[in-house]
This record gives sequence, structure tokens and C-alpha cells, in this order.
Amino acid sequence: MTATRPPAPSGLVVVDKPGGLTSHDVVARVRRMAGTRKVGHAGTLDPMATGVLVLGVERATRLLTYLVAADKDYLATIRLGASTISDDAEGQVLRRPGAAGVTEEAVRDGVRRLTGEIQQVPSAVSAVKVDGRRAYARVRAGEGVDLQPRPVTVHRFDVLDLRATFVETDDHAADGVPMVDVDVAVTCSSGTYVRALARDLGDALGCGGHLTALRRTRVGPYGLDVALTLEEAERGFAVLPIADAARAAFPARELTDDEARRLAHGHRLDATGTGPDPVAAFAPDGHLVALVADTGPTARPLVVLAPA
Repeated sequence: MTATRPPAPSGLVVVDKPGGLTSHDVVARVRRMAGTRKVGHAGTLDPMATGVLVLGVERATRLLTYLVAADKDYLATIRLGASTISDDAEGQVLRRPGAAGVTEEAVRDGVRRLTGEIQQVPSAVSAVKVDGRRAYARVRAGEGVDLQPRPVTVHRFDVLDLRATFVETDDHAADGVPMVDVDVAVTCSSGTYVRALARDLGDALGCGGHLTALRRTRVGPYGLDVALTLEEAERGFAVLPIADAARAAFPARELTDDEARRLAHGHRLDATGTGPDPVAAFAPDGHLVALVADTGPTARPLVVLAPA
């Protein structure tokens, strides 16, 4: 008689993604660990980038839409003096004028101008869709893309360190091209491209700029302190239970038994008083019933997670 594998638990897995893997690569690894194909992630990290990647397993995949909208923290290194097609070190160099004469004062002033509520054009090599196709697919096919600016919020854009360096190239003298590497810390809203911040800082300084390193240190309430390497996850696979994950990420509403039954059937409840942002609604026994949001005098279920 063939043993039946127990169903995969519903919950979140927070991974410290290594460089060189795509986010889909990590999803594939977690699918094998969990024994289910129902795994997704809350916000892509480029192959070059490392750090926090939040994944949902089974029913917890339904939380990911709302976790994607969370603010995020990054540590990054911007190289001033060259621009690339992808706005990072993995893309073809478009121009390399160098950063001779770029001062720390000018860098800090440029960073200040890119802090707060800004209009940002996403990187050309990005997952933004243009007429139904991803921008990166159009660029790789040799097509031009014209992406429109969109509002994003850069809550924090701090310069941590600046270093002068020289980059050797085949078409320059042995001393190389003068560059400036800038270590920064960024806290930003969902949809912000740190690569685009590097590009725009370089453009403002007239020398070009791109990322040489990017590490995401937080997605919403989940930081590197709770992240596992893939090797650690494989040695002892476990998920953050869906109720615990929701309590960490959203305001909580405690329900009566009657409210829990009504909400499990998709009925509206009285408004939470917290506005249109998601609220996690819990039954008296502690299990997560739904995410709800106020719509006028009532709270409507955004997603129901408990069986009716």
C-alpha cells in the first residue's frame, strides 16, 4: 500500500534569497520542499539581488496580494560614472563617462531630491507590461520601450558611505575610469525600483549610475531576523502558520462566534473603523477567518480563508 503524503501546511516561508537565483527558482525549490505546487511569492527580487523573499504556501498564497503592497527596506551600492541598459551591473553598458568631479555634497543633494513622494519611470528591463508584454521581453527582443512615470514614495534614502574607485576597461588607459561607489539604505513603497533610483541619481549628476549590489532586508513585518537560507529551509522545512503571519502583517479584529460564521459565508460586518486597508479578522479560537476592509458603514471580506 502506497503511503499518502500529508497535505502541505498553509503558511509563509521567509527566505534569504542568494544571488544568482531568480525568484521563480526559489519558488520551485520551496514547492519541492512543501510537496505542493501552490506556492507563490510577494514581490520579485532580481537574480543579482539577495535578501528577504516572502513566499506563501497553500491557502497563504491568498495573502500575498496584500503583502506585496507592504513597504520594503534595502541596502544597496550605487556606482556613479556609468549607466547600463538594466540599471544594474548585469546589463550592457550604455555609456561610461566616469564620475571625476562628482562631490559628496552633490551626491547627497541628489539623494535628497529623490526622497519623498516622487514620479519614477520604472527600469526598462522590468516586469512592467507594455501592450500586454513584459518590458524586459521587449528590450531583449531589441524593441524600444516607453514607460510612463508612476507615483512612488521613498521614505528613506540615506547615504552610508562614498568611495572613489577606478574601473578598468578595454578602451581606456590602464588606470581605468574614475567612479564613485555609494552605499545607501532605502525604505520605499511597493512598486519602487531601487535600480531606477540609481539611474536617476546618476542622470541628475550627469555621469550615469547603476546598482552593483542590492539586498532586501525587510518586507512589511518580515526581516532578515526571521529569514532562512534555502539550505536551512531544506534541513527543517516549516511554515509560519497563516494566523501568526496575518497577525504580524495586519491590524487584528477579534470576532464573536456569530461574526465568524457570517464572515466565513462572505457576509459583511460592521465597519472596523480603520479605513480601506486590510484587517485580519480572527475567530474566538484564534483561527484566521478573512481579511476585511471598510466600505462605508460596513466591512467587506477581501478574501475569506476559513471554510464556511
